[in-house]
Amino acid sequence: MKTEAYPQGGLYRPCFEHDACGIGAVVDIHGRPDHQIVDDALKIVEKLEHRAGKDAKGETGDGVGILVQVSHGFFSRAAGFPLPGPRDYGVGMFFLPQDTRRRSQVKKLFELVAEKEGLEFLGWRAVPVNPDILGQRAREKMPAIWQGFVRRPEAVAQGLDFDRKLYVARRVFEQSCGGDTYVVSLSSRTVVYKGMFLVNQLRAFYPDLDDPDYHSALALVHSRFSTNTNPAWERAHPYRLLAHNGEINTIRGNVDRMLAREETMSSKVLGDQMDKVLPVVSAAGSDSAMLDNTLEFLMMAGMDLPLAVMACIPEPWMGDKTISRARRDLYQYYATLMEPWDGPAAVLFTDGDMVGAVLDRNGLRPSRYYVTKDGRLILASEVGVLDLPAAEIVRKDRLRPGRMLLVDLKQGRIVEDGELKSAYAARQPYGEWLDGNLIHLADLPVPNKRVERHSREELHRLQKAFGYRYEDVHDTILPMARTGAEATAAMGTDIPLAVLDDVDRPLFHYFHQLFAQVTNPPMDAIREEIVTDTTVYVGDDGNLLEEKGSNCRVLQIQNPILTSTDLMKIKSMDQSGFHVATVSLLYYKNTSLERAVSQLAVAVDRAWREGANVVVLSDRGVDENHVAIPSLLAVSAMEQYLIRTKKRTAVSIILESAEPRDVHHFAALLGYGARAVNPYLAEETIVELIEEGLLDKDFHTAVKDYTEAVLHGIVKIASKMGISTLQSYQSAQIFEAVGIRQDVIDKYFTNTVSRVGGIGLEEMGAAVERNHAKAFDPLGLEVDLELDSLGSHKARAGGEDHLYDPQTIHLLQQATRRGDYDLFRQYTQRVDDETRPHTLRGLLDMKYADAPIPLEEVESVDAIVKRFKTGAMSYGSISREAHECLAQAMNLLGGKSNSGEGGEEPDRLKDPAHNSAIKQVASGRFGVTSEYLVSAKEIQIKLAQGAKPGEGGHLPAGKVYPWIAKCRHATPGVSLISP
Repeated sequence: MKTEAYPQGGLYRPCFEHDACGIGAVVDIHGRPDHQIVDDALKIVEKLEHRAGKDAKGETGDGVGILVQVSHGFFSRAAGFPLPGPRDYGVGMFFLPQDTRRRSQVKKLFELVAEKEGLEFLGWRAVPVNPDILGQRAREKMPAIWQGFVRRPEAVAQGLDFDRKLYVARRVFEQSCGGDTYVVSLSSRTVVYKGMFLVNQLRAFYPDLDDPDYHSALALVHSRFSTNTNPAWERAHPYRLLAHNGEINTIRGNVDRMLAREETMSSKVLGDQMDKVLPVVSAAGSDSAMLDNTLEFLMMAGMDLPLAVMACIPEPWMGDKTISRARRDLYQYYATLMEPWDGPAAVLFTDGDMVGAVLDRNGLRPSRYYVTKDGRLILASEVGVLDLPAAEIVRKDRLRPGRMLLVDLKQGRIVEDGELKSAYAARQPYGEWLDGNLIHLADLPVPNKRVERHSREELHRLQKAFGYRYEDVHDTILPMARTGAEATAAMGTDIPLAVLDDVDRPLFHYFHQLFAQVTNPPMDAIREEIVTDTTVYVGDDGNLLEEKGSNCRVLQIQNPILTSTDLMKIKSMDQSGFHVATVSLLYYKNTSLERAVSQLAVAVDRAWREGANVVVLSDRGVDENHVAIPSLLAVSAMEQYLIRTKKRTAVSIILESAEPRDVHHFAALLGYGARAVNPYLAEETIVELIEEGLLDKDFHTAVKDYTEAVLHGIVKIASKMGISTLQSYQSAQIFEAVGIRQDVIDKYFTNTVSRVGGIGLEEMGAAVERNHAKAFDPLGLEVDLELDSLGSHKARAGGEDHLYDPQTIHLLQQATRRGDYDLFRQYTQRVDDETRPHTLRGLLDMKYADAPIPLEEVESVDAIVKRFKTGAMSYGSISREAHECLAQAMNLLGGKSNSGEGGEEPDRLKDPAHNSAIKQVASGRFGVTSEYLVSAKEIQIKLAQGAKPGEGGHLPAGKVYPWIAKCRHATPGVSLISP
């Protein structure tokens, strides 16, 4: 149903729809229906107003809803026509078009679909509603709300079997009815009432819910707070099975792989009905809706609902040494079949006979629950949502990270996490299956041959051909090989964006990492290492819907950054169930890059038809006549091709490339679909560094340290989005493209956010050939194989064009020292020079009003500058003179300077002229005293920095001078990292 407030355009994308919400549930553990359950659940959601978004006028909410059992006593009276016995009919809740003629067509279509699927349609009921209470936007978007009733066929059992018939009918109808209709729910056990409400409008809008005859043994409620997105009727929760508080950060990869699995999945219970329900996931839904689609499909295809939730949102089993071997085996079996749906999440789920709740592996969306003497369980995102006498409460507890709470209404009891998971772990011999089928990379034999190496001249030629710079070798590869960690560098550089740069830059530089913001906390991958997992699996993903040993016939790799020996082992592996094929990324120079990528897809498809389930994309062999497709383009193009042709889960892509050398390069390659990457040229560069005496280390140790440094860097990048597992990060496309043409994005980097245009394949191909010409002269002449030093962080003559180059800095210094405004004007003109733009903001033009506002109606300059605030720059990252100058200037203007998180010298705190008005606190680490705090007009407390999780402002040891250490209460010469 198309109810978004705005279509895609400008800076908005429907895929940005995420929620931070309030959830609650009331359950009678013994399954006794009662109206009090419904009433208490409504009271809970009415207490969650602070977790519900609303528009600027306060009239329209982001969404509120309730999921309850079908109340036979109520519907047999309210339907207006005879109904069969309890659970012998299904109730559908429909959001239909307001247009009467169109609504009649849609209703008739559903009746025909029901009949065709062997179901007797009983009748329609117009749901009583009270639209007068709604805000204007909610009324404008409001659908016509109807309920349809369908009889259970004699030959179909009550419960899940009947709901499966209804599910198939609903999927057929959804794919036929068009975008103006939405089926809220269709089940014999549950029904959902929801909409664009404020929290207190739910019961007032739907009189059904206030009717004392409406009885239910369970009720799930949800108040939606959509972050940076647009509310809509159908985006309100609960969905058909779940209510979700949180965000699925890896949703793009999860959905792509779920759609690709359609080719390999088969279900005994759905049988030939499977084609009717595909595609599994509706691309128009939010992340929560897509998770609901997936769980519903898995349940209808034969998987128990709690098990489906465990497979999608597993606990951190890899790093937890306390869980049993049997449970570990269960999780590892499903890990070989499906990646986690990762991100902060508290999920309530129900099929009408059981109610469950689970937290994500990090526990980033807390929930608490009570159990009462009269056998009720009350759960919510915080305490105090229902007024309960203390004497009535027999148990208080909270959900724990990765743990599940389940109430079985048929058995009339709470099933604890340990009991539930142990029961599932004992159903199949998962451990035996893994022992007999799972292959470990470390256990593969090394073939009896040498890794291919290049001579020193060939090495330098390849470095030039693949765009290496002096800095790549000495500032990136060398420190990682030496220390096993990324080198510390400036957070930002002032060279132009890749698309604006006159110097050719790798394609990786056109993709910028995203990080957590608003309600989505990042992870601290250093201190929360127990929940991280770097394991990836290579091979055929198997049939998710059938438990069998052959499903886990995959290769387990602990570190997806492969050495050349590792890759040689994979290429030579002789194991049943594996067929490895190598496909070249090379093409003749002066050939169209678009044609080369098309030929690559043909070659990969041919390898798959010949039985390959592991394809190695290799750019080895570059020579005078051959150039290589940029590795990121090749990986992403093949990933999208395999998704479109439903082969993604049948083929694993491994990259063997000379191009990647920096952590960002590897993160992009994994994020766009590579299962593992072998940077053979970076490895050979390490050999040369050792031979030249620049690295005093054993070769194998140096390469291991380099790959470990890259791996830890990728984990840190994933943690910026609160993602804990590399298996989930793969293919999740956690990037925004800046400077690539939209048609290239749509075809080769599908669904990547790109808000400005830029280069196409022609420009990419031209850059490849320019780099190639530096290594292989077109006329066969000698070429200079010395690597260029272009200076990304430090200005170099003839190198990168820095926004703040020596001339700019000189002008600023001289202007301020002399107090010369003309010099200052020269400085600003150079920084703002439109002929050499460095940033997107440098390309913006002023949009002037047709009729200028009279100057007397505009506030004075003195009044405007009082709103100015400086950026937060810590004392230590800049000198005391600069730090104090900013404070002095803002205090003179009446604005506010920001201290940053590095503290401030005590003598400045009592001096109104030199004291910073805004004080930052980063976990109380640096220079935070009571005197520091009371000197502030505004305090900024930094709890989680998405851009820099685990290591916020990083002050290198060499900059921690004694006077800095004294101010920060730290030790001189020891690097400082704020959490």
